[in-house]
Amino acid sequence: MTTYFNYPEPKLQEELKRIANAIVAPGKGILAADESTGTMGKRLAGISVENTEDNRRKYRQLLFTCDPALANSISGVILFHETLYQKSDDGTLFVDLIKGQGIIPGIKVDKGVVSLMGSEGESTTQGLDDLSQRCAQYKKDGCDFAKWRSVLKIGKNTPSYQSMMENANVLARYASICQMNGLVPIVEPEVLMDGAHDLDRAQKVTETVLSFTYKALQDHHVFLEGTLLKPNMVLAGQECPTKYTPQQAAQATVTALSRTVPAAVPGITFLSGGQSEEEATIHLDAVNKCACAKKPWALTFSFGRALQASALKAWSGKTDQVKAGQDELIKRATANGAAALGKYAAGSVGGTAGDAGLFVKNHQY
Repeated sequence: MTTYFNYPEPKLQEELKRIANAIVAPGKGILAADESTGTMGKRLAGISVENTEDNRRKYRQLLFTCDPALANSISGVILFHETLYQKSDDGTLFVDLIKGQGIIPGIKVDKGVVSLMGSEGESTTQGLDDLSQRCAQYKKDGCDFAKWRSVLKIGKNTPSYQSMMENANVLARYASICQMNGLVPIVEPEVLMDGAHDLDRAQKVTETVLSFTYKALQDHHVFLEGTLLKPNMVLAGQECPTKYTPQQAAQATVTALSRTVPAAVPGITFLSGGQSEEEATIHLDAVNKCACAKKPWALTFSFGRALQASALKAWSGKTDQVKAGQDELIKRATANGAAALGKYAAGSVGGTAGDAGLFVKNHQY
């Protein structure tokens, strides 16, 4: 076994570090607007809007033409392939609208989860075959970071060694390919909230999954200073009879991260995982207030449903309610920006869908 390898060229290192650190600037986080066509259809169905390309475009236009104040709390936007090449009513590419606000465009590059043979309902993520070519094109077309999601489930016998090893290696290969093409990889090993497991089990599984992930990233010589992690917060299963406080969840989350995530990683951008808008903000705030361990990384957000639920409901597909939807987005983004600094007061920001449950069993993108 050889220990010889090359780090990226110094110029590439500096570019990757610059992008990663800009995304996790104090008080800022990511708007995850990378829902697939099918998932976006489910969102639109919830407000009785037909799932057409133009309706998807109109909704994304609402997001990307917000007041410039959005950039005070949002540093990056994750796009879906279709959205990257769509334009606003005046013919401006969405990617140019985003950059014009001082926000960094990113792109979802995985092609979804597929079953892992021989497992108990576990999965791996596909999309590696042509990833290098796609990353090169996305970089050329204006993106500076990428996202790839792997999914792990807590059950009696899961996640299995097979699942953790496979998903860790897939994430590491993806990260390596991204960096080779100048994109900062967001590494997302999501441990789902599905199930009745308690907080202790969620913490132990998260620690184990992250340990597998960072071992694989090391094995693939990934430049950690030019990466970001997008994990689940450590939360009990949706069906767990025991209810934990945000402070208990925060302690479990920070402890798990402190045991597994190297200090070289610039930031951790949590996924919301089916929490309501308010729950996600409160938990993010509690994590930043938690002093149970050292926190050498920025702790912020990369929320999809927990940033968009109120905006989508306020808009409801009506042209004269675009401003109402945008106001909801800015309000919730501002709340999460405060939470990323540990300065959010629970209940201080209401929303059209602020307390509505957003959990989706076995969530797919």
